[in-house]
Amino acid sequence: MLELQFYNWRVPKTCRFPTLLMPFYARSKRHIWRVAPPSLTFSVPRNKLHCQFHVRCFKGSGRDAEGPAGREHLVFDEQSLEAELKNAIDTENYTQAARLRDELRLLQEDNRARILAANVKFYKVFEKGDLNTMRMLWSKGDNVHCIHPGAGCISGYDLIMESWELTFGPELDLPLQIDLQNVEVFIKGNLGFITCLELVRTSGNNWGKQVATNIFEKVDGNWYICLHHASHIAP
Repeated sequence: MLELQFYNWRVPKTCRFPTLLMPFYARSKRHIWRVAPPSLTFSVPRNKLHCQFHVRCFKGSGRDAEGPAGREHLVFDEQSLEAELKNAIDTENYTQAARLRDELRLLQEDNRARILAANVKFYKVFEKGDLNTMRMLWSKGDNVHCIHPGAGCISGYDLIMESWELTFGPELDLPLQIDLQNVEVFIKGNLGFITCLELVRTSGNNWGKQVATNIFEKVDGNWYICLHHASHIAP
């Protein structure tokens, strides 16, 4: 069943579907289509939509559909876009290729902004020693790993959360101050990683240095950390 998401609750009485290629970034401020097959080029009365499509409505204004906040309801696949772009180039459909190229760049920029925001949030939570929020930032399951400085590899969500509970124990002088330097990002599809230098002030004017790698995976449109590896750097 095709799923359509109308962002504005004032769905027009007649909904026209232009010829599109998946995925589609809607230009209209009145509503957003999540997906649309390339063959649809007809009008459907609103009262018949539920007979043919699964429709989800979100109350809001046109402004809500703009920017990253509005795009979070859109599901796009980078690999599908790349495949469509290659096909457009191979068939010498350069107009379509240019559009797909722009959509791919927009998706990549959005993913980059989101994974950077997830990384910043991770360190803000680290600084505060907020265990409850830390639980929400990690991907669930046994495929997650954490390597604290000077320690071995901890695998599995539950054991990792236990390690953070120990890290945030009473002997840790909270809040910390963590400054990040040399931040680099790489993203491919639903996986991305960030490397950075952590400068951590533990107490007084004492600073520790760690080089860190954080790997994130995209689940249901959100980025969750699935690996944190930090190693001490000798002063």
